[in-house]
Amino acid sequence: MGVKGAAVATNIGRGTAVLFQLGILFFGWGKIKLLAKDLVLNFKVMLNLINVSLGGIAQFLIGTSSWIFLMRIMSEFGSEVLAGYTIAIRVMMFTLMPSWGMSNAAATLVGQNLGAKQPDRAERSVWKTGKYNAIFMGTVSLGYLIFAKTIISWFNATPEVVKSGALCLQVIALGYIFYAYGMVVTQAFNGAGDTKTPTKINLISFWFFQLPLAYISALVLGWGAIGVFLAITLAEVLLAVLAMIWFKKGKWKEVQV
Repeated sequence: MGVKGAAVATNIGRGTAVLFQLGILFFGWGKIKLLAKDLVLNFKVMLNLINVSLGGIAQFLIGTSSWIFLMRIMSEFGSEVLAGYTIAIRVMMFTLMPSWGMSNAAATLVGQNLGAKQPDRAERSVWKTGKYNAIFMGTVSLGYLIFAKTIISWFNATPEVVKSGALCLQVIALGYIFYAYGMVVTQAFNGAGDTKTPTKINLISFWFFQLPLAYISALVLGWGAIGVFLAITLAEVLLAVLAMIWFKKGKWKEVQV
């Protein structure tokens, strides 16, 4: 089935996961069991959920759209360079899974501790999670810096593809420790119910900084693909710095959900 087979497999896999989740909820295989009598419309709760989720939706749209525009810029440098970039980003996404997991854990800890009227403990949990995440990401970055060419060659042995992909992995890896803290802290805001602050941070970092920098450095200044890679890294550094500055102000502790 070729590439179509990957799409079919994706739908089957995700669809099966959803059915399994519904089975857990309605048949009581887990700690939570839903019954028909539990399915009641509560418009107040629904509106509150929508209000809180708007920031999360905006964060996702900002991040996704920025990657699309970066892909458009990368297409200017030929199919082989674009292929190397695409492979590198996919590899990066795979290794970010544990990091996202820790970030989500930080959000949960913040929500639980704020609910328990323990804001200081919530803050300590974020910094501790950030430290562990930074250790993990730092280890991964060393692997990228040393074995980047080998990793890319597993997927495509074309010299130009390997060269472009390896350079992308190495440049992005330079900002991985900042990326670790940035993910944890932004998710901590979300866990506190403050979805507006990370939305502003994402908007500044990705749309107002990353995209203009990528365009100017790669196309106007003629730096080529490395201009895009540098823009990605510097944007993540900026995001982490802004997130930590806002987080230390402590206004997230006062959010009422």
